[in-house]
Amino acid sequence: MPNGGQPTIVSIARRAGVSTASVSRVLNGQGARRDTTERVRRAAAELGYVPNAVARSLKGGRTRQLTFAMPDIGNPVYVAMVRAIQAVTKAAGYRLLLHSTDAVAEDELAVLRSLGDRTSDGLILCPIRITDEHLAALASAAGPVVVIGSLPEPGPVDSVRADSVAGAALAVRHLHETGRRRIAYIGGPSDTVPGHNRDLGYRAALAVCGLPYDPDLVVHTDFGIEQGQAAAERLLAARPDAVFCANDQLALGAAHALLAHGLRIPHDLAVAGMDDSALAQAGWPPLTSVDLGSAERGRRAALMLLDRLEGPAGNPLVPAPRTTTTPPRLVVRASTAPATDPRR
Repeated sequence: MPNGGQPTIVSIARRAGVSTASVSRVLNGQGARRDTTERVRRAAAELGYVPNAVARSLKGGRTRQLTFAMPDIGNPVYVAMVRAIQAVTKAAGYRLLLHSTDAVAEDELAVLRSLGDRTSDGLILCPIRITDEHLAALASAAGPVVVIGSLPEPGPVDSVRADSVAGAALAVRHLHETGRRRIAYIGGPSDTVPGHNRDLGYRAALAVCGLPYDPDLVVHTDFGIEQGQAAAERLLAARPDAVFCANDQLALGAAHALLAHGLRIPHDLAVAGMDDSALAQAGWPPLTSVDLGSAERGRRAALMLLDRLEGPAGNPLVPAPRTTTTPPRLVVRASTAPATDPRR
């Protein structure tokens, strides 16, 4: 070996006269031809190869590690999920690895493929877009996966979803009940599952309330505080009397824009968000928001994953993929005080 370093898969392959793929299979206990196995083991012994901690754990069949892959590790929604997931998995004797995908599909697919490396016993994945490639990768995953999000039914794996359609409708109907009639909407990207579903809920609630859909009152953008502020700036020309936002980050940004223009919340415009994250109470007035059960979704996903892992002889406790839905709950705060409120 050059420089007297530690033996590697490459050096073992050279000594044994086999491919690196064959060495990897033998060292990871994945099986190979008998003569190949003997040559690899003999070469590894001659070179002084010592399995690392991961390899030793693989020999026992479990790493006792689980992975949670989310779009944005800084979003309070995912922080709430992390806390709930870790509470369940830690109590069961597992470490939790965190990975932020930035909502990049290829990164999510790479995390799914990494289950084949056996550095993690299972995965909780939270994608905001579901493509055919996602479905194929989920169906062929090398380990158990639970998705926090909406999958086409029947889904290839267990999933925990929020009812964003009903949640968005709750917020819009509430704004209508407080006397608002020009209810604007700041939504996320329409090609994402949450963006699409929350848009459906907004439109459905307008129809129920007898309000027309006005494209001048709608802006789609990325989920984020700065994007919410810019979107609210664009909407002011349409003279809304309320703004419903597809998440709390957008709502907080919208509130910043309104206050910068000297508008009072809720006196001049009401503002409502979605997720009921820690941001909902971070400003003044506190934000009305729809609780989609972020922590509960995380808790349920962790329990479903443990069900798959703890079955006898590694077999799943239940044969078919399961889907569970957390119901939305409207949390009313000062940002949507009624238009008839005498304090206005």
